[in-house]
This record gives sequence, structure tokens and C-alpha cells, in this order.
Amino acid sequence: MTIRFSTRLILLGAGILLLILAYTGSHTHDRVTWLLEVLPVIIIIPLLLATHSRYPLTPLLYTLIFFHAIILMIGGLYTYAKVPIGFDVQEWFGLSRNPYDKLGHYFQGLVPALAAREILIRGGYVQGRKMVAFLVCCVALAISAMYELIEWWTALGLGQGADDFLGTQGDPWDTQSDMFCALLGALTSVLLLGYWHTKQLNQLRRS
Repeated sequence: MTIRFSTRLILLGAGILLLILAYTGSHTHDRVTWLLEVLPVIIIIPLLLATHSRYPLTPLLYTLIFFHAIILMIGGLYTYAKVPIGFDVQEWFGLSRNPYDKLGHYFQGLVPALAAREILIRGGYVQGRKMVAFLVCCVALAISAMYELIEWWTALGLGQGADDFLGTQGDPWDTQSDMFCALLGALTSVLLLGYWHTKQLNQLRRS
């Protein structure tokens, strides 16, 4: 039994993402905000296609990247503060704001952490599970912090036009809660998905 995703399956996933990308780009009301939100998707799709043959990833990582891309594109379509399902969740739990952006930041910790874990373990760069777990969380938080800096620079550059991209919804602790959600995502990759991920890595080595 092969643990690798076939080239056909990778192309299918990329095709689906490209269709969603085209749809969201043609239906969004704010093309600049959409582009800022989906830029990681535009970068990652050709990168994964180019590296699939010589450096295939685990199915778990490919799958999470796929869903993360969809989350980003939906956020770009509506802007995070206006995603319809977020309003439903806000009403169900009596929240003060649309929480959809927190899902995005959770995946912003989960996916980079799992990618870092895969690279560190496969390359043999770090020894010991605890050190791998620590560095994985550090990488995820560093990426989250960098993203917050990018949001800040964008706000300075665009002024009032950056409000939809920032999506703070008047929350003075938005940056801190974003990074906390990223930390939760990173911890999920280490504590809940680590065993499954390691098993796939071992199978990938043997394939």
C-alpha cells in the first residue's frame, strides 16, 4: 500500500483549488483585499506541483494544505469579518464578533507547524521528540508574528482601505488572540496529529 498521493490526485486537488480561486476572485467585492488574502494560495499551488515528484509530502500535510487554502479563499471572497458561517457561529455561541478569522489563524499555526515537523524529521536536522515539538511551535509562532507584521505594514500603506484585510472588528486584542489561535494549531500538530504524522513519514521513507 503506497502512502504517496498520486500525481493525478495532486493535479485534481490543484485543479479544484484553481477553480475556487477563479470563482472567489470573480465574485469578490474587494479585489485588493481578496488578492492579499489569497496570495499564499497563489504561491503554494505551483510550488507543490513543482516539488511533488522529487519531494512528495505526506497525505496528511497535503490534505491540511488543501483545506487551509479553501479557508483563505473564502476569507478573501467575503473578507474574514463578513463570512456568513462566521455570523452563524457568532449567534450560536453569543460571541461579540465574527470568529471566522480565528479558524484561519488556527490553520496558520497547524499547517506551518506540520510542514516544519515534516522537514525537520525527514532531514534529520533535530534529534529528540521534545526538541522537534518545541522548534515546530517556534516556527509556527514566528510565521504568525510575521503575518501580523505584514498586516501592520499593509495598514500603514493602504490606510483606511486595509480595514477589511486586518479584520480586527474593533477588538484591541485581535493580534494577541490571532497568535494564540496559531499556537493552538501548532500544539494540535504536535500533540494530536504527531503519532499519525510520524507513521506516515515512516511509510513515506519505505515507499
